[in-house]
Amino acid sequence: MLAKIVALFLVVIAVLGIFGKLRMPGVGRLSRREAGKKCPRCGRHKIGKGPCPCGERKV
Repeated sequence: MLAKIVALFLVVIAVLGIFGKLRMPGVGRLSRREAGKKCPRCGRHKIGKGPCPCGERKV
């Protein structure tokens, strides 16, 4: 009985994933332009639109 419930759950999750990809095919992926942004000063990848934290560090 437990195996049937687990199998049914996995099938339902797979179907939801398939329909989710069909409804929103490009959502969740970074564009090529955003994925390659690096800070010119330290070389780290920038996340978000704000400034790189390397400029805020005071050592």
